[in-house]
Amino acid sequence: MKISFKTYLNDRLKQVDFHGQLTYPLYVQVTYERKTIFFKSYYFELFSKQRYAMQLTDGNIKGPDLEQIIEKENEVIRFVIDKLKDGFSLEAFKKLYTHFSTDLCDATEFDFITYLYLFFDDKELPHMAELIKWGTLHLVTYDLVMEFKKTLKKSIYAELIEQAFQKAPPYLQLYNFMMHTKKSPMLCLSAMEWDNIETIKSFKEYVELHYPNLKYSTLIGTVNNWLNYKRKAL
Repeated sequence: MKISFKTYLNDRLKQVDFHGQLTYPLYVQVTYERKTIFFKSYYFELFSKQRYAMQLTDGNIKGPDLEQIIEKENEVIRFVIDKLKDGFSLEAFKKLYTHFSTDLCDATEFDFITYLYLFFDDKELPHMAELIKWGTLHLVTYDLVMEFKKTLKKSIYAELIEQAFQKAPPYLQLYNFMMHTKKSPMLCLSAMEWDNIETIKSFKEYVELHYPNLKYSTLIGTVNNWLNYKRKAL
C-alpha cells in the first residue's frame, strides 16, 4: 500500500496575515493509488484565529510557530493513516482526519457561547448577551468566564457555573484540563489526544482533584457521546 503526503505552503494562493506576518496558507496533499487530494490545514485555520495572538511587551504580536503547526499536522496525518491501515481510502482518510484533528476546546466552545448568551438573556441582560456574542469572536470564552468570576455577584456566577454543568457541553472542564497540560500558544486538545488512554487517565485525575462534585465517568461519557455525534455527522 503506497501512501504519500506532505504539508506545504500553497504559493499558488494569495498570502494571508498570520498574526502580523504575511504567509501562504498551509495545505495538505495526500496521494494514494495515483489519486491525490488537497485541502487546507485544520491547524493553520485554528491557530490563525485572533485569540492565539500574544502581544509582547514591545508591542509586537507573536503567534504560534508555523513549524509547530506543521508538526501537529504531520502527527495527526500519520495517526489517521495508521488507524486505517489496509482499509485506507482517500475518502475515509479525509473523514478521520476531520474527526481526529478537531480541537475539543474550540469545537465545544460554540455551544458553550450559546449557553452563555441564553443565560444572560434569561436574566433580562440582553446587552450582556450581545456583548458575549460579539466579544467571543476575538476573546477566549474561558478567559471571559474567569473575569465573570471577579465581576458578577457570587450568586449569579454560582448559578451560571452550576447550570453550565447541566446544560452546556463540558467546555470549561476540557479547557481547564488543557491549560493544565499545555503551554501557550499551542493551546489545543485534539480528538486524537483524547483517543489515548493516558489522556483519559490524566483527565480523570484532574476532575477528581478540581471537580470533586462531578462524576468523572459522566464527564468522560459526555465528551465521548459528543464526539461520536459529531463523527456521525461527517
